[in-house]
Amino acid sequence: MRLSKSESDHTLVITPGEPAGIGMDVCLASDALLPDALKRIYLADPEALATRAGLLGIKCSPRVLSNPKDYAPGSLNVIPCDLGYTVQAGKIDTRSGPFVVQCLEKAISLWEADPNIALVTGPIQKSVVNQSGIAFSGHTEWLAERTQTDKVVMMLADGELRVALVTTHLPLSKVACAITPEAVRATIAQTLISLKEDFGIAKPRISVCGLNPHAGEAGYLGREEIDIITPVIADFRSRGHFVQGPLPADTAFTKQALQDVDAVIAMYHDQGLPVLKHSGFGHAVNVTLGLPIVRTSVDHGTALDLAGTGRADPGSLLAAMHLADRMASS
Repeated sequence: MRLSKSESDHTLVITPGEPAGIGMDVCLASDALLPDALKRIYLADPEALATRAGLLGIKCSPRVLSNPKDYAPGSLNVIPCDLGYTVQAGKIDTRSGPFVVQCLEKAISLWEADPNIALVTGPIQKSVVNQSGIAFSGHTEWLAERTQTDKVVMMLADGELRVALVTTHLPLSKVACAITPEAVRATIAQTLISLKEDFGIAKPRISVCGLNPHAGEAGYLGREEIDIITPVIADFRSRGHFVQGPLPADTAFTKQALQDVDAVIAMYHDQGLPVLKHSGFGHAVNVTLGLPIVRTSVDHGTALDLAGTGRADPGSLLAAMHLADRMASS
C-alpha cells in the first residue's frame, strides 16, 4: 500500500532517458520552473548533464548525492549513473542502451529501500537499447517484470481525458489474439481501482471501445465484441460499475461521448493514443497503473533533432512530475 504524504514525505526520482535525446534538456528546463517544496532527484551522469546545460546556456552545477537522504533543496540533486562515454546531442550510440537500463535499475533499487520513492521517466530510444543487446519492449513492460507485477495498464492522461490500453507495444498482427476476456477484465478492473485511488474519483465512469470498425457491426465485421468484450462489460455492470460499450472507436472520442466518462479503454495502442495526443501532445502524461511504485512519464519521444537546441518543450515532463507528486500523496 502506498504511504500518504502525511505519513512520510515522498521523493520524485527522474530518469532522463536516452542521453542523446531531449531528456536532459527537458529535465534542466523543468527543474528551473519547479518549487523547492517538490523534492526531486535525477539519476544521470553529472558530467553529461552539466555539458548539456552549457550547450543550452543554463547555469548548472549538479549536486552529486550518494543517497536520497543527502537531498538539498534549491540544488540540482543528482545520484550518479556512469554513462561511460561522451554523448553528443542528437547522435545515438548503442552504448547508451546499458546506461538507460542502469538508471531504471537504480531507480527501482531506491524504491525498494524506500517505498516513498515515485518514478518519473524520460523518453528512451527502444531501438538503441535492443541494438545494444538488451531485449527491451518499453518502460511499461520492463517495470512490470522488474517489480514482478502480473498485470499493469498503460494510460495516457491529459486533464480530464484519460485513455487506458488493453494491449500496449504489440504488432497490429498480434493484437486480435491478445484481446481475451482475461485481458479486457483485468484492464477494466485496474482502471477502476486507479481512478479511485490515484485520481480521487469516487465513482469512476468508463467507456470501452470495440476492436473492429463500427464495434463489429453486429458480428459482420468481427465477433470479438460479441464473444469477448460485451460479456466482460455486462459482468462489471451487474456489479454496479459504470462501464459502457463496446463503442465504435471512431465515435467514442467525440466531445459528447466524453462528457460523461472519466476514462476510455482502447483495445490497442494506435486506437486510442492518437486521439489523446492530438488534443494534448506535449502536455499529456503516460501513467503505468497497477505497479507497486508510482510511475509517470512524458508523452513524447527522444526528438533527437531538438536535442541541445533549446527548443524542446518541457510541458509534458512538468505535467508528469506534478501528477506523480499528486499520486504519491494520495
